[in-house]
Amino acid sequence: MSSFGDSAQSKLEQFLGEDSNTPKPNQPTQNPFANRKPIKHLLIGSAKAVTSTIHYLQVIGYAGVGEWTPLLPTEKPDEVMSILIRQILMQ
Repeated sequence: MSSFGDSAQSKLEQFLGEDSNTPKPNQPTQNPFANRKPIKHLLIGSAKAVTSTIHYLQVIGYAGVGEWTPLLPTEKPDEVMSILIRQILMQ
């Protein structure tokens, strides 16, 4: 490992306060969603605009195409919507 990697690992261990590879016995398991709350992203527009935005969000690594609902029609002609629900960490 390079000295840069060693330095980064050392800083991580300092931040964590102990060796991050050391198992922690008798530590209670916590619900991973205990401090998370849902947030809903809603895209509304033409099918082309909504689909294009969903694909762009996948390209930048925010959300995969399969995480969005199928395109759903709205009350307006030629308009659709898609919803993404994410769990965000609350502090």
